[in-house]
Amino acid sequence: MTLEMALTYGAQGSVLLLGLLALIVALHFGRFLLAPMSLAIFIGLMLGPIATRLERMGIWPAVSAVAVVLIFIGLVGGFLTAIAAPLTAWADRLPQIWNELQLQLSSLRQPLGTIKDLQEQIRSATGGSSVTVAVKEDTTVESVAVLAPSLLAQLLIFFASLYFFVATRHETRSAILRLCFNRRLRWRVAHIFRDVENAVSDYLLSITIINIGLGIAVSIALWLLGVPSPALWGAMATLLNFVIYIGPAVMACVLLAVGLGTFDTLTASFLPPLTYLGLNAIEAQFVTPTVIGRRMTLNPFIVFLAIAFWLWMWGPIGGFIAIPALLTLYAIAGNIIPGIEPPAPAKPHVSKRSIHPKPPIEKAASPLSRPSSPPVRPRPPD
Repeated sequence: MTLEMALTYGAQGSVLLLGLLALIVALHFGRFLLAPMSLAIFIGLMLGPIATRLERMGIWPAVSAVAVVLIFIGLVGGFLTAIAAPLTAWADRLPQIWNELQLQLSSLRQPLGTIKDLQEQIRSATGGSSVTVAVKEDTTVESVAVLAPSLLAQLLIFFASLYFFVATRHETRSAILRLCFNRRLRWRVAHIFRDVENAVSDYLLSITIINIGLGIAVSIALWLLGVPSPALWGAMATLLNFVIYIGPAVMACVLLAVGLGTFDTLTASFLPPLTYLGLNAIEAQFVTPTVIGRRMTLNPFIVFLAIAFWLWMWGPIGGFIAIPALLTLYAIAGNIIPGIEPPAPAKPHVSKRSIHPKPPIEKAASPLSRPSSPPVRPRPPD
């Protein structure tokens, strides 16, 4: 490699690194607007098949988009209504639960007291003095008053983005395809749209059904164990399971605290989290691979990095969209980089719009490593 080539590659790498850093900074500072819009796009991809079926029945796209938004609001509202009462009851019991936790953990007081005495002896020997830090805490009313306008604005952005995305998704796709300056690029972009829509919608629909089933199983198991409000913990297990790895860990810690505050013995207190972890292991190792398919299985390390990155970037919203965003990246790379195949189910399971197996024309045209094969124009978008 000559010096000129090395300098060229170094300059290209530097430009790529600077562009990546600029993108991260833009995502961070634009999270107020970009986070709800991105969430709306992925939810719209999941609910897009419902709008498509309504449109095939002769309903206008604008009306079908309104129906999709109302369906989503109804589902979320019903979920929140179902968990509101038991969640309020547990919130009222927090002081009692804290006292019970202290009783359960009383066996740790003696070693902790020994450590405290040792600290006092060290402080006396070094002549140090303790420092008391007073933290001024805002009241709940002040916190709500500060957060309410921001939350309402983000909800408005989310629902507006969801409506306009579902209502104009076909026009948006057609407009982007018209911007492509040659046939080959138009073919690639059309297949990127197809792969992203199918992969994300199939994944989100499938994982939603799986998580609901897991929540029902957790509710039944906790009810058999005698844990109060099993429906609440089942609903929480459903919600947290969307954030794989981190969500189940948080849920296990919550159930451990519930067990310590509910049962009298330490052994019985560990039954709820262990039962949940067992059900979660069955779901992760058997149910999800069977329903979604082995071909959509991603590298666990890459998945963990994606979840950690998006949680750091956008918080809970980022944790939810981490896997759909990763699937989108794989779908784009699969149509640009030879040797990478877009993730997709091995067989249709929820949606009939499965992209595997591909039609014969697409099989002949998909490998980008064969430049001799002429690109074939896909059918016009709906």
